[in-house]
Amino acid sequence: MAAEGDLSASLTFRRGAARVGLERVALLEAIGELGSISGAAKRHGLSYKGAWDVVQALNNLFDGPLVDAAPGGRSGGTAVVTPRGQAVIAAFRRVRSEIEATLAKLESHAAAGPTDDLFWSLGMRTSARNALRGVVTHITPGAVNAEVTLAVAEGVAITATLTQRSVEDLGLTVGASAIALIKASFIILARGEGLRTSARNQIPGVVAAREDGETSSEIAVDIGGAKTLVATLTRDSADALDLAPGVAVTALIKAPHVILAVE
Repeated sequence: MAAEGDLSASLTFRRGAARVGLERVALLEAIGELGSISGAAKRHGLSYKGAWDVVQALNNLFDGPLVDAAPGGRSGGTAVVTPRGQAVIAAFRRVRSEIEATLAKLESHAAAGPTDDLFWSLGMRTSARNALRGVVTHITPGAVNAEVTLAVAEGVAITATLTQRSVEDLGLTVGASAIALIKASFIILARGEGLRTSARNQIPGVVAAREDGETSSEIAVDIGGAKTLVATLTRDSADALDLAPGVAVTALIKAPHVILAVE
């Protein structure tokens, strides 16, 4: 353990607006070792929901799922860390080891002067509940606004409306990577076929989980490709729609409510 005043470092991988730090990597390792999200959550003092949220966020941020989980909930279910997930763990541990070696060298020179301002955080946090990484497949330019379509999974695309200036500032081009940020409160859930709505994005999926509060409910929707959208709505609405795991729904998202970020 480092003594007070010793140099220390915290490694974080950043994908757009989301960060992958030691705690998330440690959870991945525990899932790989135990084969269970609930077991990994218990080891790290997390609720099952908290651990499941981490898994969903990581799967949304990478081009392939890091964890392949089977249903089971708090009481069971199996989970496997995929080869992509193992590669992320290995890369994180390798870079962290190299940073620690470099930090040891820096510490040997610490007596030469103050070092508190040598380190800073490059991460950015966002209040958006949903952050999905994808690839730009189409851009429709306009005099003021443009439409940008992002493929986030096989057969799943999200379209955002932003200013033409923003498209240029972000360097968005077909084939470029970007992160779609969507607040949970901006997602409307609907049931039934043949819906007629002005929402630009109509994404079919299946309810994967439901968490109820006193007046609101949080609904996780599996949209395929190990990607998940989380919506918040009133508990009365969730009851009226009879939302439960396994129920087919459509997530409706207006294009102006999608924010795009780049690395």
